[in-house]
Amino acid sequence: MGILDGGSPYPERHALWNDFKEALREAGFVEGRNVAFDLRWSLGQIRLAQEMAAELVRTNVDVIVTAGTPVALVAKQATAKIPIVLVLAGDPVKTGLAANLNRPGGNVTG
Repeated sequence: MGILDGGSPYPERHALWNDFKEALREAGFVEGRNVAFDLRWSLGQIRLAQEMAAELVRTNVDVIVTAGTPVALVAKQATAKIPIVLVLAGDPVKTGLAANLNRPGGNVTG
């Protein structure tokens, strides 16, 4: 699972991803057993996010989880095949990430 965070690795952001991993663990996805996480921080830099998204696509992750609208848009540009899950994103319809909320279309969901 590729995780592309548009922010910086502050303690609060690490806590967000630790909570995310805990929720997945409770659902049966245990890191090191049946899921691996590749967490990347783009530090608010779109060019860096583009490079990281391209790397995640090249490594053929099963899903990309994004934190922030800008990196979600970058991920959407990087792949039309790998599912993209939005976290901490703005309105997906207004930003062009989804056609509508009931049927987002494409590979982006939230």
